[in-house]
Amino acid sequence: MAEETPPLTPMSLGALLGRIDHEWSSRKKIFDLPTARFWRPHPEIDLGFDFLGRRCATPVGPAAGPHSQLAENIALSWLGGSRLFELKTVQIIDDLEIQRPCIDMQTVGYNIEWSQELTCPQSLTEYAKASMLLEILRQWEPISEFVGTDPGPHVFDMSVGYDLAGISSDKVATFIRGMRDATAEIDAMRSELTGPWAQFADFDFNPNLSDTLTLSTFHGCPPEEIEGITKHLIDEHDLDVIVKLNPTLLGYDTVASIVNDELGYADISVKEQAFEEDLQFGRGIELIDELHAYAKERGKAFGIKLTNTLVVDNLKQWMPEDTMYLSGPPLHVLAMTLLDKLATALPGRLDVPGHDGDIMVSFSAGITKDNLGEAVATGVHPATVCSDLLKPGGYGRLAPMLKALTKEIAESGHSDLPAWKASKQSEALEAGFESTSARYVGHLRGEGAVDYHLSANEKLPREVDHDLEMFGCVACNFCITVCPNDAFFSIPTSEAIAESVGDGAGRQQYLVLPELCNECGNCMTFCPEEGDPAQIKPKLYTDASLFEARSGSGFLIDSAGAIAGHRPADVTSTDVEVNLLASLLTEGALPLAATRPGPATQSEAGDNS
Repeated sequence: MAEETPPLTPMSLGALLGRIDHEWSSRKKIFDLPTARFWRPHPEIDLGFDFLGRRCATPVGPAAGPHSQLAENIALSWLGGSRLFELKTVQIIDDLEIQRPCIDMQTVGYNIEWSQELTCPQSLTEYAKASMLLEILRQWEPISEFVGTDPGPHVFDMSVGYDLAGISSDKVATFIRGMRDATAEIDAMRSELTGPWAQFADFDFNPNLSDTLTLSTFHGCPPEEIEGITKHLIDEHDLDVIVKLNPTLLGYDTVASIVNDELGYADISVKEQAFEEDLQFGRGIELIDELHAYAKERGKAFGIKLTNTLVVDNLKQWMPEDTMYLSGPPLHVLAMTLLDKLATALPGRLDVPGHDGDIMVSFSAGITKDNLGEAVATGVHPATVCSDLLKPGGYGRLAPMLKALTKEIAESGHSDLPAWKASKQSEALEAGFESTSARYVGHLRGEGAVDYHLSANEKLPREVDHDLEMFGCVACNFCITVCPNDAFFSIPTSEAIAESVGDGAGRQQYLVLPELCNECGNCMTFCPEEGDPAQIKPKLYTDASLFEARSGSGFLIDSAGAIAGHRPADVTSTDVEVNLLASLLTEGALPLAATRPGPATQSEAGDNS
């Protein structure tokens, strides 16, 4: 990727709605998600919960990360059943140069990306755009049979970082104020609501995108800094605040023992220095009590989030950087162990079964379909997801999670989360445990450890002995589902490609929109063939200036869906590539006219000037 261009170029609201209209009319999908993976609430089971006093229809959603940065990501999560969206962390440094690849989901989960890849104004525009998209989808009659006539309320939770100086800057303050009142952003996009969407042009969209915030801080952030930021957010912006805590609160010896000894990850090098520099447990307890009291005195709600990722040494060296951040199964055990330790140290103060306090506990660490029920039963809400959505199936993994949770509640004879949680707490007490969290941690560090042990999580993605080519592949669809940005799509193979490639052509051809690809590396991890799909598959640019600015192979597509420019990977293959792609564009159902950039919003226009 050329350094002089940003990693992502968001699509306009009009372009996204055009894609929705085209995909729905041609193949009953939205952003490549089939209706079988849309979430439809059970009429007799209420999965709703209160997030800092705001109602959410389900207890799951994307964690602050790659799935909550672009508007189409958020729409995909909503279609899958998410109702709490922890938006990607925004900070004052909004021109980061993150090294690539930046995500490694080969086994458990590592990353080196940590905040937004858009400017602060662009982030505000994306979240306003996403809010409008969800309101439109909620009322769009064609999908009502798949999402229900009442999909239920959702909440956007802001996330900012990483120090008081940055968060109190004009840039971040303007972002937060814009999230509290996005009237200007919304009005700037109304002109894009045309054609089948014209009915929404004068709709009364809610300009208050978010009035809650999860604070993310660097490893090693001093407690007085965390205190100062939280008080600033409450006093200056009138926000209910959640503070994200680090797994280092458990202490080096406990973490190393769990990860390396109990779970068998001998190849994970836990950084001892990070524990020395991080918030210590005793001070952490004091800080939670102090901030809870401060918020309560001012009529605001306060919560904690478990947990941030765990900083470890980068021994694999597949990603650049000296350190990387661990997620997935081992982090789940660590975060739940920390929950139980905090519950013991804060009796009666946490909003979990058996305590009945009012400090909400949010959770994000290795949530999957198999452990969502046990996790939610401990009292955490919401349980946000990241690593699991980066595996094959992607956003399509959300609805099965919710179906499994619904089934568990229904089979218990209950009809809502509070009653079900209370019954799980009673079962824990009868079994001799103080709480559901104590019982679950006992399971995780006992007989249940087998599911989180290295032996259960060391299997590598499937591989075939074949080099990936521009046209033709095993057509596993993984590149589409593991991409958090929906940068990949497929269209039916043309006759010309079938004749040229032969038996290996397959029924579908896979293409990438480089404007939406930040080269995270996740498609390369899961592609069974040898090669990087983001570089080898046809890259279709719809932005002429971006096409000219970047290097590498690619095709510029005009508004009619025709090839307007070509930069070959191999000069000798120019004619072949162009002719084969031209046949695909002619015969395939390609929504390129819909993906052309529409009118820029005020902030986007300013950013691109």
